[in-house]
Amino acid sequence: MKKSDQLLLELSFNKDYVSNDYYVSSSNKESFDLVNSWPNWVNKILNIHGEKFSGKSHLTSILEKKTSCLKVFSKNFSDKTISNFKSKQTLIIEDFDQDISEKLLYTIINIIDQENKYLLITSIKPINKYIFKLPDLISRLDNCLVVGQGQPDDDLIYALLIKNLSDKQIIIDKKLINYIIKKIDRSYEKIFLFVHKIDKLSLQKGKPINLKNVNEALDSKG
Repeated sequence: MKKSDQLLLELSFNKDYVSNDYYVSSSNKESFDLVNSWPNWVNKILNIHGEKFSGKSHLTSILEKKTSCLKVFSKNFSDKTISNFKSKQTLIIEDFDQDISEKLLYTIINIIDQENKYLLITSIKPINKYIFKLPDLISRLDNCLVVGQGQPDDDLIYALLIKNLSDKQIIIDKKLINYIIKKIDRSYEKIFLFVHKIDKLSLQKGKPINLKNVNEALDSKG
């Protein structure tokens, strides 16, 4: 394979998430626009849902740069969260878990109303699809802003492949990128696992990735 036929992915991507590192396509434009429209939300509670690796954490990091935020993972949500939130404008709850304290969550929502604050929750499925027991909490979450990260389209798959392969300094033929886009599952997790497998093959072989390697990675179960 000639050097001129290779695509050396040397794009520079800041490890600290910023807005201009986030590739916007039809799959994620709505959530991206909503985060960037802060504080002009029609509701002070926003839920962004989508599968693993769909860019939810990137969006929360963009919001963190726009306002004073407290970010907690659902598993660490506690009474301490309430006290730590007092000096912040926005609370971010990442990786929403059904086991979260409903009473504490409802308390947080009341604080948001009373003190003109904001809440962003990230989750796998829409927040109003989880089962809650507190009627008042159910009502409040039913009325929050809910937006999903859609399945990646071709443009977004291309951008994700470019970014992740570039991060790993992997050399790959440009034609293979287009081949991968046609063959790979429309899943953020599958894209992540594919790049992980390609990285392993690249380290093992110490040579540019070829079609055989690509098909091996595409067929890999893990």
